[in-house]
Amino acid sequence: QVQLVESGGGLVQTGGSLRLSCAHSGRTFNTYTMAWFRQAPGKEREFVAAITWIGGNVEYADSVKGRFKISRDTTKNTHDLQMSSLEPDDTAVYYCAACPIASTANCWHPNHPTAWGQGTQVTISS
Repeated sequence: QVQLVESGGGLVQTGGSLRLSCAHSGRTFNTYTMAWFRQAPGKEREFVAAITWIGGNVEYADSVKGRFKISRDTTKNTHDLQMSSLEPDDTAVYYCAACPIASTANCWHPNHPTAWGQGTQVTISS
């Protein structure tokens, strides 16, 4: 059974940076795509970024392109989200997720992941 555990959330000022990390266990991930989603109060969960475990192909939501960077470490079984130039609209609970397919084209909708982390709060103050 896949288990995902996030770390690294917190409170930063506008323009600041944060790094989120997701540790995974329970299986090998060669055929998976790993992702980050977020959910702000009163809004639906939305896609942020995804990366294929093999090959490292990436995809980003338009709202975070050029500011966020997703990466993975296949030796540590982790994937990270480096967030820069943070804005108040980035405030949300961030979830790491795993999609059982090696394609970012099939890991962008909240229905695509089959495993989720517990979520970590990211708050950007203005």
